[in-house]
Amino acid sequence: MKTIRRLIHGEIIRAVSFVALGFLALFVFFDLVDQLQNLSKNKFQGYQLQHALMYVALLMPNHLYELLPISVLIGSIFVMARFAQSSEFTILRTGGLGPWRALQTLFQLGLLFVAVTFLFGDYISPWSDRQAQLLKAHYQGQITVGQTGAWLREKQARSQFAVNVRSMSSSGQLENIRISEFDGEGRIQSMTVSPHAEFMADGSWLLKPVDRRVFHFSANSNSRMEVLNLSEWRWQTEITSEMVSAALLSPDRMKTVDLFQYIRHLAANGQNAQRYEIEFWRKVFYPLSCWVMLTLALPFAYLHFRSGNIAGYVFGGVMAGISFYLLNNVFGFMGNLQNWQPWLTAAAPAMIYSLISLATFGWLVLRQ
Repeated sequence: MKTIRRLIHGEIIRAVSFVALGFLALFVFFDLVDQLQNLSKNKFQGYQLQHALMYVALLMPNHLYELLPISVLIGSIFVMARFAQSSEFTILRTGGLGPWRALQTLFQLGLLFVAVTFLFGDYISPWSDRQAQLLKAHYQGQITVGQTGAWLREKQARSQFAVNVRSMSSSGQLENIRISEFDGEGRIQSMTVSPHAEFMADGSWLLKPVDRRVFHFSANSNSRMEVLNLSEWRWQTEITSEMVSAALLSPDRMKTVDLFQYIRHLAANGQNAQRYEIEFWRKVFYPLSCWVMLTLALPFAYLHFRSGNIAGYVFGGVMAGISFYLLNNVFGFMGNLQNWQPWLTAAAPAMIYSLISLATFGWLVLRQ
């Protein structure tokens, strides 16, 4: 069984690597063409060819993370279909490779693909994508979202804050910050405006310079507003740089831990976290989709291709994999609109396709 396992694992790993490199080369070409168009637009800002190549290289881990499951599907279908066409799988079955042992062999290989997908999705891809965005912002403009930037909210012991961050600089500093403080009755207590802010080691924000308006209310008509022009002002907050990045960047490019912390922050401040909860569970279940892809590929080893066209079967398997991604995206949008359970919304496509592939596998085994 060690020899059989080594044969199947080696063939699938080589096929998946070849497919992934082919897809990656295609995406790199498209990214490079897009960046070559930006060279002429941003040449006066110092954006040159080496910066475009570096930006494209930093996007590669994210592309590989997105392409790994579909590459696993195409590569494993090709190997399983080739084994069936050349009768190699029939020989392996007569040598003791039963249905459940074959499924166990693929699941063992799936652990490797799950680990690689998790590594890229949770560590390599978020870091490289952040560096790519900072590089792009350095030469092409600031990182921002919409016309008003990102809005965040925080509740503290006696006050609650509404924070507006217009953009983030290429060095990771916040720009054009507006902090509004309200009391428990909803009355405004202060407004703080600053062009720059940086994150300190203790988690606080250091704003400089600062234009601060403090409102003092009293029961009589002696209410007044105090105007403060400060060179710097430190604000104690639990809003981290990852939370600001989550509001400014796409949540699917964050670490799973950062997403979880941001969801807790939103829930603690009474904000709707449905979208981020769905993205969190999708990141949890996304590496497991490699197992689903291998399960979809196994039934192809039990088909007979001598009387049919192998390309047609492989094409059908690839279309099934593409439909899995379409259903995954549809469930994500529907779950957000219909307020479905986030974990069920993220796990339902994988569960449905796993049951379909296992049922097909069982039917083929009984028929054979």
